[in-house]
Amino acid sequence: MKAILLAGGYATRLYPLTINTPKPLLEINGRTILDYICDDLYKIDEVDEIIVVTNHKYAQCFEDWSKSKEGVKPITVIDDGTISNDDRLGAIGDIKFVIDKLEIDDDLIIFAGDSFYTDSMVDFYKYYKSTKKDCVVTKKVDDLELLKRCGVAKIDKYNKIVDFEEKPTLPKSNIIGFAMYIYTRHTVGMFDTYLNDGNNPDQPGRFLGWLYKKKDVHAYIYEGDFYDIGTLESLEEVREKFEQVIELENA
Repeated sequence: MKAILLAGGYATRLYPLTINTPKPLLEINGRTILDYICDDLYKIDEVDEIIVVTNHKYAQCFEDWSKSKEGVKPITVIDDGTISNDDRLGAIGDIKFVIDKLEIDDDLIIFAGDSFYTDSMVDFYKYYKSTKKDCVVTKKVDDLELLKRCGVAKIDKYNKIVDFEEKPTLPKSNIIGFAMYIYTRHTVGMFDTYLNDGNNPDQPGRFLGWLYKKKDVHAYIYEGDFYDIGTLESLEEVREKFEQVIELENA
C-alpha cells in the first residue's frame, strides 16, 4: 500500500506564515503537522512508501523536511510543476499526477497533508481490511454551519454511502467526510476515467461523490477530534489547546 499526502495548496489565508513555508510544515507543539501524520502512518505495516505531492514553490521545503525522516519508511516528494493557484492541478489532479508518474498499481491511503487529528487512523485501516471496500473517514457533528462547509455523507445501516454532496445548502445528514480515504487497486485506475469525463479536478470529495454511484464505498465513523487549520485564528486555537506533548491514541 502507498500513502499519498496532499500538499499542493498555497494556504494564502495563513499569510504571512505560509509565504515561504507550506501549511503541512507549520508546527504544533514543536512538531510539524506532517510529523504527526507520518508517525501515524508508520504504525500501518502495509504502507511501504509515503508520497508527498506538492507544487514547485514548496517542493524544496518538503525535500528538506523529508531528510529528517530517513530510516523509517521511504518518503518521496513529487513536484507537480505548478507555481500558483492559477495553474494548480487540484487535489484530484495531483493524485492522478502521482499515479501516472510513479506508475502506481497498488492500494492507496490518501490524507490531506494539513490534517490534524487526535486519535490514530490505524483503526480506519483495520476497518478497510474488514470491508475490503473503498473507505472514507467520517464523523457525526451537530453544527449546521460546519455541515454546509463540508462534504456530507448519508449512509445505510451497513455504513455504506448512499449519498454524498460537497458543501450542501441543505445537508441530508449530520455526517461529514474528511479528506482521508483508502482506495483499492481497482479504484486507483478510475481516477483516469473521472478526469477524462471532464469532472472537477479539485476537492477530493468530488471523486468520492462520483465513485459511490459506481461501486460500494464505506464510511468509517471517527470518534476523535479533527481540526481544520485554515486560518491564523484556527491555527492559534489548536496550538494553545495542544501546547502539551500529544501522542495519537490507539483505540
